[in-house]
Amino acid sequence: MFFYILRRIPQTVLVIFGVTLVTFIALQIGGDPTYLFVSERASPEEIEETRKMLGFDKPLHIQYLIYLSNLVQLDFGDSLYYRQPALTVILETLPATIELTIFSMLIAIFGSIPFGILAAIYRGKWIDGSLMAIAMLGQSIPSFWLGIMCILYISLNVSWLPISGHVPFLMLIFQGEFIQAFKNLPTTITYLILPSFAVAFYSVSRNARLIRSSMLEVLSQDYVRTARSKGLSEYIVIMKHAMRNAWLPVVTIIGLEFGFVISGVVVVEVIFAWPGLGRTVFDAISNRDIPLVQAAVVVISLFVIVINLITDLVYAKLDPRIKL
Repeated sequence: MFFYILRRIPQTVLVIFGVTLVTFIALQIGGDPTYLFVSERASPEEIEETRKMLGFDKPLHIQYLIYLSNLVQLDFGDSLYYRQPALTVILETLPATIELTIFSMLIAIFGSIPFGILAAIYRGKWIDGSLMAIAMLGQSIPSFWLGIMCILYISLNVSWLPISGHVPFLMLIFQGEFIQAFKNLPTTITYLILPSFAVAFYSVSRNARLIRSSMLEVLSQDYVRTARSKGLSEYIVIMKHAMRNAWLPVVTIIGLEFGFVISGVVVVEVIFAWPGLGRTVFDAISNRDIPLVQAAVVVISLFVIVINLITDLVYAKLDPRIKL
């Protein structure tokens, strides 16, 4: 396993290089960001001076090489909007996004498993049809529309849950304030429910259909029929024999989805005014804050790479036939 991880390091470096290159080129297409930091009445001399101060006067390939050189030293530069190191801004907002991602994935996992298993067990019956209809609906609804509907009907009409806001939990954990963090946990969960549901509803629907398909394939295998012929209860057959093999494709999807969710909560964070990394990236793009966008993309890429690596290791652990 150790040597497998070492072999993945060159791939990681190559992926990070490609991500930074694509991000750098995409941000430069929008034009010179210097004009965002000068007044409308600024003279050409003032504009040129600001351009030099921000480092935008150099050729693009020189700017990129300077960026790579600083990146190797873990120097992401200073945010043009917040006037502080970009990495500091990222680390301040990242815990809120991690909270939202973890809670969303918990809903996605524990919501899809019973739906998928029930649909497979009662294949062709009204339970199966109802659950698959809900799953089809869930895959058709955009998360931003679902978030707006949750705000309108759950927060405004019946006032069950707050519209927006955030009570820190992970940030307090990282700061060593464990008692205060766990005191805040019930309130934190209250603020997490609506945005997490908006993020996870699509995942619940897709995973339920995947689990159903995987379970149907496994339940038709000979070893499952043998287990039933031995007189084992249906619960033992499903949970001990069928689920272990049905989990293999599901684990892959969940691992990939974790990276997708952490990089795809931008719209939901904006709708619910969630002070996370997604909303910070959205504001940074609006303000053409190039260093902050680049730093956020690198951090998100690292998360996705690490999650994919963990998924591969778990996959090999679940199925001994797979060699790293």
